Amino acid sequence: MASTPNRFKRALAEGRPQIGVWSTLPSPYVSELVAGAGFDWMLLDTEHTPSDVPLMLQQLQAVAAARPAAGCEPCTPVVRPAWNDPVLIKRYLDVGAQSLLLPFVQNADEARAAVAATRYAPAGIRGMGGSTRASNFGRSTDYVARAQDELCVLVQVETREALDQIEAIAAVDGVDGIFIGPADLSASMGHAGNPRHPAVDAAIDDAIRRIRAAGKAPGILMTDEQRARECLDLGALFVAVALDLVALRGALDASASRFRAHRGAGGAPDASY
Repeated sequence: MASTPNRFKRALAEGRPQIGVWSTLPSPYVSELVAGAGFDWMLLDTEHTPSDVPLMLQQLQAVAAARPAAGCEPCTPVVRPAWNDPVLIKRYLDVGAQSLLLPFVQNADEARAAVAATRYAPAGIRGMGGSTRASNFGRSTDYVARAQDELCVLVQVETREALDQIEAIAAVDGVDGIFIGPADLSASMGHAGNPRHPAVDAAIDDAIRRIRAAGKAPGILMTDEQRARECLDLGALFVAVALDLVALRGALDASASRFRAHRGAGGAPDASY
């Protein structure tokens, strides 16, 4: 049985933009629902969610089981570990993650460490795990030989200092893409809570151009549709345009607001509900 090709990695290498959704609701049920919406990729977060390795295993299984929307390819999960840590990286790879987004990578040395954690010796330090889910429990006999070709390593630049290191980070063999974190970047630049500050927008524009010029795929989370399209026009290749938690919160808040005026007033509900 052959290893599963990484469609997401191939699309980035070919320069085909991938539109995604950021998922922070740590539930396999939600993961399956989101995966069927028709996005090219989805970020499964563990940095800012109460998820962990056993729960992520269930989320990956749910994504794999999701039926894609009509005319769409299956959604590719991208797992974000809580830190650029070789133990966490090993565990998420062993349970079947093929694409990782590693937070707070500040320089080329940290990028090299991230790549090394995804490679078996002699190219890296990933431990040989035996019959893991990643190798279909040992049935994919070519997994060890092909793992390096099918794993996608994305690193996250989130500070002004990291932006200065883009070319050095991009030069690291094995880095497939560089993701810009607008929220942390805005804080680093003195504009905490204002990721759309003009200075932050300008820094992001410059970073996208430089990442693409360096031959790597730029990525970003941007829920403002016009701004997301601007980032795509600048050359961003993996762009998350929605968050599941925010979408749910917005729909619930709007529904509650429409009915709030009728509490105790005896009025009829809004017919538009």
